[in-house]
Amino acid sequence: MAKLGRELKAQGIDIVDLSIGEPDFDTPVHIREAAKKAIDEGFTHYTPVAGYPEVRKAVVHKLKRDNGLDYTPEQIVVSTGAKQCLANAVLSIVNPGDEVIIPTPYWVTYSEQVSLCQGEVVFVHCSIENNYKITPEQLEAAITPKTRLFMFSSPCNPTGSVYSREELEGLAAVFAKHPEIFIISDEIYEYINYVGKHESIAQFGDLINRTIIINGLSKGFAMTGWRLGYMAAPLDIAKACDKIQSQFTSATCSITQRAAVTALTGDLTTAVEMVAEFKKRRAYIHEALKTIPGLKVNDPEGAFYMFPDISAFLNKSYEDLHIKNADDLCMFLLHKANVSTVTGSAFQQPNCIRLSYATSMDKLEKGVERMRTWLGKLA
Repeated sequence: MAKLGRELKAQGIDIVDLSIGEPDFDTPVHIREAAKKAIDEGFTHYTPVAGYPEVRKAVVHKLKRDNGLDYTPEQIVVSTGAKQCLANAVLSIVNPGDEVIIPTPYWVTYSEQVSLCQGEVVFVHCSIENNYKITPEQLEAAITPKTRLFMFSSPCNPTGSVYSREELEGLAAVFAKHPEIFIISDEIYEYINYVGKHESIAQFGDLINRTIIINGLSKGFAMTGWRLGYMAAPLDIAKACDKIQSQFTSATCSITQRAAVTALTGDLTTAVEMVAEFKKRRAYIHEALKTIPGLKVNDPEGAFYMFPDISAFLNKSYEDLHIKNADDLCMFLLHKANVSTVTGSAFQQPNCIRLSYATSMDKLEKGVERMRTWLGKLA
């Protein structure tokens, strides 16, 4: 959708892009200055595969400061983006025929990586009534003797849902009965949280010994193009991921790693300010979408996405256009309303669409009003 939107923009059409999942802020100045200093000081050579010792220690510091979790530098692997961390972890755990439970809606990469390992994906459908979060009962029902891994995110892309401490504790009680199951907890949107302290499932009981935390710099520090993610994992998993990564990419960018030390250990004021702006946008778009007849809106508590249910618009028409599914509705909004969104079918939720509010308030207001007008034309 972003590609199609760019093509239409190139034709002179005024497209409001609500499809892109990245902050519209520049990387904070103090982090950019750290990168410049790294270049001047000659940090331009190969680094250890898992990252400079300084950056791994910085991750350990961050996990203790923000999450109360204790790790050693040897349990940290730094990669070229959080997506590579996910790939390393899945490759190190999943064998052909292993089952991997993924609650939906979910980030599309999870299932594709499981498929690359010839694992079997077990999707668990989560409803808007429960803010798209899996319940302990659903989790227990999905577990079989073949279950090897559970993958989820909090805050979630695409829904913005955030698991509370109590909700994670309920899931942890299920995992306590199944010690053979690993957990990948994708926490890349950790700082973009509107409900208070971020909670990690690794804090409960001995789950830290089989949880792989995935995080990075892209969202909370507006560093999408810098490509640095990291994992905190049980030592044997970390060693396996180090070995896997050595055969794919080796280490990530040395300059980015030096900047990461500053980001992870420095002042978080800029991150806090960015999240405050996202919170204002969330408040606007959440209330505005609720006033569009037919849209059913969840209550996102993190990230920067809305994930409304558009079932009321299915099987409706405008002139010779017939809306059969979310894909059709996204194309209708793109070509008629000139608003770019993402179909929920990409996230295993075919009756929804995703909107990103990582853009200016002016564009949000314009986009919502265009949606209101054109959705109202469907009969």
